[in-house]
Amino acid sequence: MLDALLLPHPFDSRVGSAVLRRATRDDADALIALLADDPISAARGDVASDDDRDAYARGLDDILADSSNDLLVVDLDGDVVGTLQLTSIPGMARRGARRLLVEAVRVRSDLRSSGIGSAVMRWVSDAAAPALGAALVQLTSDAARTEAHRFYQRLGYVDSHVGFKYNVPLTSA
Repeated sequence: MLDALLLPHPFDSRVGSAVLRRATRDDADALIALLADDPISAARGDVASDDDRDAYARGLDDILADSSNDLLVVDLDGDVVGTLQLTSIPGMARRGARRLLVEAVRVRSDLRSSGIGSAVMRWVSDAAAPALGAALVQLTSDAARTEAHRFYQRLGYVDSHVGFKYNVPLTSA
């Protein structure tokens, strides 16, 4: 989805130089660990169980194969320490504006407040959104993530909407 000129994107943080790059299938274990490292994700079932590895692999493959999506990772000295998913959404509202949806932002718990998240989110708004022609960057955040809300607000994001979700019951085939 994103032009090759934008990625990989090197940046500095308080813990050293890092690189934002596209995820690959080789990053699956690190991505699963990042989800499990988050207490809210873990409470939803992201506990890095070996039994779920195939489901995660299918999800990763689906994202990587979808041209409207990018799954990015933050590489710090060869370790994946952060991730986010970007989805470009064409629209009719706002005079046909394109939106850039940001999902599943994670930074490894021991590296939060290191500048990694700020650098990545600034890159999203300053480089990725304009490159994709997006007039709006949007994200949702669990209501319990009050620290994340303050983080996004510091970066200029506005809590302008109320979000709703509906959990679809899955049936076994």
